[in-house]
Amino acid sequence: MTSRYWAVSLPVQNSASSVWSSLQEQISKHSFDTPLYRFNIPNLRVGTLDSLLSLSDDLVRSNSFIEGVSQKTRRQIDELERVSRVESNALTVDGVPVDSYLTRFVWDEAKYPTMSPLKEIVDSIHTQVAKIEDDLKVRVAEYNNVRSQLNAINRKQSGSLAVRDLSNLVKPEDIIISENLITLLAIVPKYSQKDWLASYETLTSYVVPRSSKKLHEDNEYALYTVTLFRRVADNFRTSSREKGFQIRDFEYSSEAQENRKQEIERIVQDQESLRSSLLQWCYTSYGEVIFFPTFRAM
Repeated sequence: MTSRYWAVSLPVQNSASSVWSSLQEQISKHSFDTPLYRFNIPNLRVGTLDSLLSLSDDLVRSNSFIEGVSQKTRRQIDELERVSRVESNALTVDGVPVDSYLTRFVWDEAKYPTMSPLKEIVDSIHTQVAKIEDDLKVRVAEYNNVRSQLNAINRKQSGSLAVRDLSNLVKPEDIIISENLITLLAIVPKYSQKDWLASYETLTSYVVPRSSKKLHEDNEYALYTVTLFRRVADNFRTSSREKGFQIRDFEYSSEAQENRKQEIERIVQDQESLRSSLLQWCYTSYGEVIFFPTFRAM
């Protein structure tokens, strides 16, 4: 369940303590189960009325901007956790859960000296959040680039047999390559397999009898091997095309297979590493921006 907080600013008549006591008393009368927390803000350099009016406009823009960055970061966290299939309570501010941070807030004097003018503090906050937004864009783009590479490989390995990469479907023992013999790969429409098996030996001369073997089948096609004399391969391709069978160009290379496998493993590892790194960075960055948005005086 998501917690919702209201930040309320009240005018001080006698003292801040008396206002706090009065607020507690009034809230307890009308909503006894509503907890109250005192948001301890130090005395800041207010400046002139004109500077405050100008700063008020700046705060509206900064509040909207920072709120947007916090929402982007949170959405990225949700997506990464969903893809990683993790449920985490890792959203903190400086290692403290967000609820605890808000209800026990202490001003960070080191980051935002109270002697600095308010405009400098606001500008400093805005600059830091803008840098976080820029870093988020760069990191997400890098992660998405690796994801795109892996998705492209997966599409090539899982699409229709008519166009997909066949290297992960063919084993060394499926292929015969010699001075005189060659093994071809035929893409046969799924509902024409009986026709293929009945006719492939007669599509040209010098086809090795009973040499065709089915390696794979998808929703549309089946992948078959056929072995024949190398010198009649072109004739076989032509006759196959006339019958509606597609002969795919394919050259088996154990070295290329191993290189392809290693490349896929590297990209998978890169994706996992970038995902983990991005998620941890988002946790930290979310803690940097979560305090600032959506606080409105009443």
